[in-house]
Amino acid sequence: MSPDSPTTAEIAPDPQLEKRTRRRFSAPEKLRLLAQADALAHGEQGAWLRRNGLYAAQLSAWRKQQTEHGLEGLQSQAPGRKAADPRERRIEQLQRENSRLQRRAEVAEQLVELQKKVFQLVEKAQQENRS
Repeated sequence: MSPDSPTTAEIAPDPQLEKRTRRRFSAPEKLRLLAQADALAHGEQGAWLRRNGLYAAQLSAWRKQQTEHGLEGLQSQAPGRKAADPRERRIEQLQRENSRLQRRAEVAEQLVELQKKVFQLVEKAQQENRS
């Protein structure tokens, strides 16, 4: 058989179908699944989790969210970090600028002190030359 024969040709999968995505559960779904899990007899939860494609950690997290925040805690949240508050960014920017300006002020004060000392030495040398 030659490599060009149709039986050995590779079929390119559709990239749209190959993309894996996480499952997302709505708040009512989460409540329903939690109620089902709670109704199970001892020892049945593992098989139930496998059938539903869930993990025990998910149930624990959902229970925790529900206890802390009620039904709103079970609502889907946007993935990733929360957007930084523009006021916080501005505060950080001003703090950096403040520290930079403080360093410049310290350097300027040290330069003024140095100039005073040099001036005093020059005056002293001129007085000694006059005498």
